Amino acid sequence: MKTFSATPNDISHDWHVVDAAGVPLGRLASAVAQLIRGKHKPTFTPHMDGGDFVIVLNASRVKFTGRKLTQKTYFKHTGYMGHESHTVARDLMDSHPDRVIEKAVFGMLPKNSLAKQHLRGKLKVYAGAEHPHAAQMPKPYTVTTPKKVTA
Repeated sequence: MKTFSATPNDISHDWHVVDAAGVPLGRLASAVAQLIRGKHKPTFTPHMDGGDFVIVLNASRVKFTGRKLTQKTYFKHTGYMGHESHTVARDLMDSHPDRVIEKAVFGMLPKNSLAKQHLRGKLKVYAGAEHPHAAQMPKPYTVTTPKKVTA
């Protein structure tokens, strides 16, 4: 039996819509990264772009667990000495909630030549519940969270 390797003819790209309201940021980013890479498909091939398009709604209502909202910082450096800046997650959520999800999903993607291509073209993040991609007929996707087991 030969090992399957996908070709461009085998690949199809679907559209998924994910509601981020009340979902922890890490679980959301992990699920979205798997959809973008195409790991949920049986035709997954690491070196091919076989992933789906993902629309994330309600980015401003994503859930931070613990004290991450006040303690998590995002680092940026201009390239000049001493010109580094740290932004607290609360400030970034107030000004650009879509960037928080984009940064989390980018962190979940492998660091190769496909990562920026996946993120730039396949991820659409909106702070509210409206999106302009109705013509693509996206399928709803729910991020599952494990239930707490009480002993």
